[in-house]
Amino acid sequence: MMNLLLRGPLLAAACALGMVTAAHAQSPSCPQLPAGSGLSWEQRGNDAFLICSAVDGTGREVFGLALSADSAFQPRRGNREERGVVAGQEIRWYRAEVANQPDLLVRETLVELDRDRVAHIWVRRQSEDELVEGLGLVERLDFDAPRLSRN
Repeated sequence: MMNLLLRGPLLAAACALGMVTAAHAQSPSCPQLPAGSGLSWEQRGNDAFLICSAVDGTGREVFGLALSADSAFQPRRGNREERGVVAGQEIRWYRAEVANQPDLLVRETLVELDRDRVAHIWVRRQSEDELVEGLGLVERLDFDAPRLSRN
């Protein structure tokens, strides 16, 4: 009887620990940046969504993404631009604008990562060359690589 009483609390503690570990494992994390890119992630968000900004050595954002269960971004067919491949999926980049920066070149896309997670990705650059470079870096992101930390 004493053995059963001890097992009950231990089993409950193990189950609780398992649920915490599972919840932590399911929380969103930024994908792995391309090796040698010189970029690092700046992150903000909570358990429901995560915003990842890939910044260069000067702190300028090269591209960004939002990971969540759903996205407010609605691609418009008339804004279609380049084709690409992100996370193993063929995608279309869509032209967008930043109201107070009309000369900025902006592209956005939406990638379904699994049944309950999407990535809204944007690239905002000053020139065509920078835009092409940014799109190429996004295509080299690894959304499946195991990460030891949320850096």
